[in-house]
Amino acid sequence: MASPDPSLTELGWRPFFSTQISHEEDSQLRPARVMAVHRGKLAVSGAGPERLISPHIPDANAAEYHPTVGDWLLIDRETLQPARILSRANLFKRRAPGNGRKLQLIAANVDTLFIVASCNQDFNVARLERYLVLAREVGVNPIVVLTKADLTDTPEVFAEAARGLQPGLLVETVNARDADSVASLAAWCGTGETVALLGSSGVGKSTLINTLRGSESIATQAVREDDGKGRHTTTVREMHRLDRGGWLLDTPGMRELQLSEAATGLAEVFDDILILAQHCRFSNCAHEAEPGCAVQLAIAEGRLTPIRLDRWRKLSAEDATDTASQEGRRIRARTFGNTGRSNPNATGKK
Repeated sequence: MASPDPSLTELGWRPFFSTQISHEEDSQLRPARVMAVHRGKLAVSGAGPERLISPHIPDANAAEYHPTVGDWLLIDRETLQPARILSRANLFKRRAPGNGRKLQLIAANVDTLFIVASCNQDFNVARLERYLVLAREVGVNPIVVLTKADLTDTPEVFAEAARGLQPGLLVETVNARDADSVASLAAWCGTGETVALLGSSGVGKSTLINTLRGSESIATQAVREDDGKGRHTTTVREMHRLDRGGWLLDTPGMRELQLSEAATGLAEVFDDILILAQHCRFSNCAHEAEPGCAVQLAIAEGRLTPIRLDRWRKLSAEDATDTASQEGRRIRARTFGNTGRSNPNATGKK
């Protein structure tokens, strides 16, 4: 395949994607990136101006094969219809609320995840750990960004609490309204880089986006004075161009991500507990009152806090429950597909 058009490189094109295109496809199709997901339409950009196209891809029955923001598509050069989605470097997804628990794709092909929290009463260590597990599970580099540093006399207290969650974790403390302060994030926002935001409402994500863009086009809302929380202002899954040439993705649904099949992420974020557990006398130790428990010994010696152990237990239980639920849904889907007995429209005719 010929060298990628410079505009593709600016959009985040990598050799990882170019190697997936055959010579025949190269002559008939062209790559384009999904920049925004609207109701019934995709905004894509590639060689040429941004345009709206249909989201329908032939033979894409499973939800995982539907396009989401950040995806790279191959589209027909003449009809502009999407032909297929290129394999993703990574993917954020969740189960939607409700009984059906339909899979929702949130964002794809992210280079760096800004985990945003604020230096006020909304700062929550357990929430940061959850987000770190999600980042590690999908293989995206996390950076903790602490906003509202200008509203406290002790921003370093919050920064130290965040750094204590994992060795080597990068933490940046900023005033999201100050371009000079936010410049500390420039290393992850260069040409072709894609950054996603993850954080609760009211921590200043929209303000941060505006400063990174050098624009005031993203709506912001004031936080409530009683608890420091805010209202979520993002309504469209969209990639925003940054001053330094990168792309920043904010999307509703990111902060509602639940743990599921996240054993790898849990192991990375809580590796201290798992390493201790290897030294327990019993392989099935519950780390409660068993003799020879290395985890409880570490707590007694002050090397581990009970609250961190509790947070690990809670996230592990959540992951186990939702993973089991997903496996149950897959079994039911296979049974449905093989027998049709659960199909209310099945006629029984051969």
